[in-house]
Amino acid sequence: MTLASMTGYARAAGDHAGRSFVWEARSVNGKGLDARLRLPPGWEVLDQPVREAIAARFKRGNISLGLQLERRVGPASLQVNEDFLDALCDLCRARGTEPDISQLLQVRGVLQDVAEDMPDPHAEPELRTAVLETVQDALDQLAEMRLAEGQRIAVMLHDRLGEIETLTEEAVGTAALRPDAVRTRMEEQLAALLQARAPVADDRLAAELAMLAVKADVREEVDRLGAHIEAARALIEEGGPVGRKLDFLSQEFNRESNTLCSKSGDVALTRIGLALKAAVDQFREQVQNVE
Repeated sequence: MTLASMTGYARAAGDHAGRSFVWEARSVNGKGLDARLRLPPGWEVLDQPVREAIAARFKRGNISLGLQLERRVGPASLQVNEDFLDALCDLCRARGTEPDISQLLQVRGVLQDVAEDMPDPHAEPELRTAVLETVQDALDQLAEMRLAEGQRIAVMLHDRLGEIETLTEEAVGTAALRPDAVRTRMEEQLAALLQARAPVADDRLAAELAMLAVKADVREEVDRLGAHIEAARALIEEGGPVGRKLDFLSQEFNRESNTLCSKSGDVALTRIGLALKAAVDQFREQVQNVE
């Protein structure tokens, strides 16, 4: 399976017994699946089967689906409003001019559209069936567009994960993570504590040392970042509706990069942490559009 986006557009037209109809579908981001239908008056009978068709194809997204029905137009669909036309002719003569029928026919209201009313789905079950078959075409097109967009998103997500992985490897190589550098930094901070004017109690000294040790060690955050990268790549390859899981992982990425920045006592590591935050934000922005 491949990733699917939650954005897309589709249009499918159909015709049955001289009647034409058009379905238009639009899809945007959503936390869950929300379908909004716009049906002509009297066609509410299609609401339930159309919603079931949507739920069978999609798991997330705000989907708007509208049906437009064309009235049947025949050769006798226009009729002349003779009373109105006679009144216009009398007005012309009263003003001393001979009426020009070709011009009077262009006056609004002289020609009236008497095409038959909108079809009734209950009276024309075959038309109703044709309309339902066409909505399947519209939903198929929408699904294809969402998949095509999802493939582009997958490429961008892989790029961002590659950037996050590179920055994580750079963090591992910084001096801040070398044991000798950590030990030197702790010794300097311990010396500063011992040189304080007020004497430091042993229990307080032990607590401060423990806190310094915890703050100095960011290897755990780096290890978790590596595990999250592997998990995110596995989800992208798995495909399907994995947007929620990827969003959770993006939150974990953000948490680890924030912790890395807050615990860093090294300029190079701080720079890497800030770059990580930027890459994670870009990753999460793309994830928001994954089904």
